[in-house]
Amino acid sequence: MSIDIDTARRVAKLARIRVAEERLPALAEEFNAVLGFIEQLGEVDVEGVEPMTSVTPQRLYRRSDGVTDGNQQDKILKNAPDAREGFFAVPKVVE
Repeated sequence: MSIDIDTARRVAKLARIRVAEERLPALAEEFNAVLGFIEQLGEVDVEGVEPMTSVTPQRLYRRSDGVTDGNQQDKILKNAPDAREGFFAVPKVVE
């Protein structure tokens, strides 16, 4: 795929980037270089390669998904400016 000057102008307009008319050919070349690099990435064989979260090998810490500190309603509502019947009370915003 090749980006021409008209396409570069349209992309700049859509991105809300002001580009001088004399800079459009250079912008089109930059877009073409990026697209060429993306095409090169598409040629890489990644069959059997696991997705990574980082380039350095590391194990993510995982905790068990369980309730540890339940039944603290009184402590939580103590910080509320207004609490009624065990819930946070907020002012009505829609009439």
